[in-house]
Parts: sequence; C-alpha cells; structure tokens
Amino acid sequence: MIDIWRKKFILSDSDKPATIDDIRPTGADHDVLDPKTFEAIEAEALFRTIDRTRTEAGRLVLYRSIARPLHDAQTLQQKQMALRELAQNTEICDALDRFINKIAANEKTLKYLLYGEFFGGLATEEPGSRADKLEFGGYGYRQYKDGTQFIIDLVDGMEKIPLPKSEYLRTLIGTFRDFGQSRIYALMKGPVYAASGKFKTKKEKSTFDLYSRFQPNFFKLMPTLIFFAASYGILFFFENFMPQFSASYIGYGILALTAPVFPIVLVAMGISDRDSIIYPLRKQFRENLELAKLIEALGMIDELLSFYHYGQSHAGDKVLPEILDEKQHRLTISQARNPLLIETIPDYVPNDIHLDTDGRVLIITGPNSGGKTAYCKTVVQIQLLGQIGCYVPASKGWLVPAERIYYQVPDPGQLSAAMGRFGHELQRTREIFFNSTSRSLVILDELSEGTTFEEKMAISEYILKGFHQLGASTLLVTHNHELCELLQEDGIGRYLQVEFIPQGPTHRLIEGISKVSHADRVAHAIGFSQKDVEAHIQRQTER
Repeated sequence: MIDIWRKKFILSDSDKPATIDDIRPTGADHDVLDPKTFEAIEAEALFRTIDRTRTEAGRLVLYRSIARPLHDAQTLQQKQMALRELAQNTEICDALDRFINKIAANEKTLKYLLYGEFFGGLATEEPGSRADKLEFGGYGYRQYKDGTQFIIDLVDGMEKIPLPKSEYLRTLIGTFRDFGQSRIYALMKGPVYAASGKFKTKKEKSTFDLYSRFQPNFFKLMPTLIFFAASYGILFFFENFMPQFSASYIGYGILALTAPVFPIVLVAMGISDRDSIIYPLRKQFRENLELAKLIEALGMIDELLSFYHYGQSHAGDKVLPEILDEKQHRLTISQARNPLLIETIPDYVPNDIHLDTDGRVLIITGPNSGGKTAYCKTVVQIQLLGQIGCYVPASKGWLVPAERIYYQVPDPGQLSAAMGRFGHELQRTREIFFNSTSRSLVILDELSEGTTFEEKMAISEYILKGFHQLGASTLLVTHNHELCELLQEDGIGRYLQVEFIPQGPTHRLIEGISKVSHADRVAHAIGFSQKDVEAHIQRQTER
C-alpha cells in the first residue's frame, strides 16, 4: 500500500483550528515554494481558480497542495489514477459527490467541539463574534453531541460508497472504515464511562468497574430524582417525626428554601461535566492520529472532486501530464495556456514548453508587452498544477516533479540603502542558486541589474553557466542579446523570442534571439514618445 500521508495533518492538535495562514510558506518554514516565489507566481489566485471544494478540510488540503506541493512521483502517479477513475466511473464519482454535499453542512460542528470555549449558562447559541476564539454559552453538551454525531455520520456515509479500483482512493476510503473499528470512534459513538479523569468504552467497562455513564445532557435523571427525593424526605421528616411543627408549616418553608438550590446543583453538574469529561475527552480527540487521518482523508477526497469539477469546467484542451520519476527536472507541454489568463481571455494564444536535457537553460528575449512574463508564469503555474495532480490547460505533456521552484523578480520594496538594487537582487540569486538542485525549476527575470554593462555580462555569464552545470531547469528573461550570443558560442541554452508583426505582438514565442527594440512603439502607445515630449514643451513655451 502506498504512503499518501503528509508528516503534518491539517487537523490541529492545539487549542486552535488550523487556518490557511498556518499553511502559507514563510521564510523559516517552506518546502518546494519559498514565500517570495509563492507571491510572485500568484499562487493564491491559482488556488482560487481551481478551488471547487465544499468542505473546510478540502479547502485546507487543496491550499496546502498549492503552497507545499508534493515532489514524490509515485504518489502523484497514484493521485492521477484516482482522478482518472473519477472521470471514468460515474457511479463512484456521483456517490462521493453526494457524500461530500451531505456532510459539508455539518462539518463545522466538529470544529465547535474540538476548539470551542464553553462559558456556562443555559444558552447554547452560535459562536461569539470574537475572531480569535469560538465561544459558546452552555457547557458543551450540544457541541459534544453534534460534533460526535458528525463523525458517526461520516463513517456511516462512507460505508455506502462502492469500493474503487485505484489504490489512492481505496486507501482514502479504507481510512473511514478503519476508523470505524477504532477505540476513539467507540468513545465518540458512546456510551462513555468516566471515573477520575479516565474513560472507557462500553466494550472496555466490566461489571465491577465504578465508572459512571456520561450523559451529555444538562438535566440528568438520577441526580434530579435524588434531589427531589431528599427534598421530600425533609418534608416527610417534619410531618411524621415533629408533628408539633406541622401546623406552622416549617417543613414546607424549609422545602421552599431548597428549591433555589436545584439550579445551583445543575450548574455544578454542568461545570463538572465540562471540566472533567468534555474538555479532557475532546483533548484526546484532537491529539488522536486516527481522527486526524480521517479528516485528512475527507479533505483529500474533496480535493480530488475539486480537480474533477475544475477539469469539467474547461471547454478547451486539458490533460493530466505524465509524471516521470527521474533525477533531473523536465517539463514538456504542448499548447500550454495560462491557467489564470484563460479565465478572462478566451482566445489566449498557447505556446509550447520545452525544458529538457537539450534546453535545460531557456532564454527569452524581446521587447516589453510581448508576453514574456505571461509565458514565464504559465511555465511555473503549469508545473505547479501538474505537481499537485490536477489537470493543466494544454493538449499533452509530461513533467518531473520539482524539489524546488524559484521565481525571481525585481523587488524594489525590499531595497536597503547599504546594499542597493544590484546587491539585493544578487543576494536573492545567490539564495536561489545555493538551494537549487538538478530537480529544480528556476525562473529569473533579468540578472545583475544596477551595475555596468561589462559587469552585468560577466556576472550573468557565470551565473547561467552555474545553473547549467547544476542541471536545474533555468528560464531567463533578458533584453541582453549579447549575453545570449556569448552563451550560444559555448553551446548553452535554447533561445526564444517574442514574435512581433506590424500590428504589434502576436504573443507567440518563436526560435531566435531578439535584437530589436520596440521601446518607441510602447512609448507612443502610452503617449510618451519623443514627439509627445516635444509637443508638450512647445505648448508650455507658447503660454
């Protein structure tokens, strides 16, 4: 059986639920994508584009896939097989769809149980308005019953799903059935027997155990009967053993005084149940790996269905690229379209992507506004979608999962007076280079800006040759055709240029190195050409 599980599950074992902020890459905690790359490639927008999840667990799993993609080829291959089975087997796909739709509405009840704060009183209203806490009136009885019932419904509902053929789906569905045999499920299903902070299931409790059965209700039959029996006992005592006081109704007066004690007894029982049973039990639930794996499986099923529905929503070509298990990164895609731009540009011009042994270093030249940046983002977004097991907008392709993905863009907001633009960008390039491997994908938007042409040539040359020797797939966007010619002499790189026609850019990339500039055309388009400047000066002098 394949190991499809992450080292860290989405179900938080702390006193607060996991959120997207906990998953997003940070400088101190990242995997394939570092935070700068995550932002540069518009990963958040990519998540929103493909998100068709209906559960919070599915949403977190999908976001984690985008923010921290897998790079294990075998797991991704199994994930693709599961997605293909959903597309081909309508019985299983429809059954899982109905299952997710049915349980999604009550998913929040488990979060309320595991992470709520119950501050007493008779009310059990919806959570309070504080953003950092889930606060409820009452002592958690309602949340306990609803939260555990959600898990029971989860396990029962999965029993009706036909057993799939793909190993990935079989593992996920098997998780539900395995959990149904676990001790923690037996505690959730009840009854629970408690004594001195310890809990037993019905199966574990023997006849002679001094464990009391936990009843998740505010009003409990036995304590109520005992209280009223004691009250009647007081009245019986005065009427039968102290008849001299019966006429003055002292017994009835004492009985009346005991009535206000009853709510106090109920509150005391509620506090005791909350602090000695509900809170300790839900701590066990939060820290239980079997429950964490169950919620993980729920999210992973919802994620697969999200991929399926995302694929169904596309009118154009879509494909699950073949996943290759190799030691060097490769990415070959035919007729690739940008996953974000095709949402707003139906006639988006597709391009091929070839990052392989011969074209491990790909250099793109050409004037601005021709589509270089869009192409670079298409490359990395296609890689990312393929690397999470999702469809990509293309006709065919294959890829090797990347251990690291880097996207370097100018970042003027982070400049320091001591370092300047050149030093800042060179430091970022250094960080990328020393963390790259032969299974890395690196996108560089210009190199060595902010220095002389001679220094830029020398530094850019040894950096590009260094990436070439590392074996990383490296894509450079540059206006420096002299650098291209220098590398070309050493047989390094494949070269593409933006195609322009008299009417403007076609947004196609063709072979070759661009040596022309369309700066005047761009300046004219925005009203800042030489003629525009001269006309403005003339108008000012004529005033």
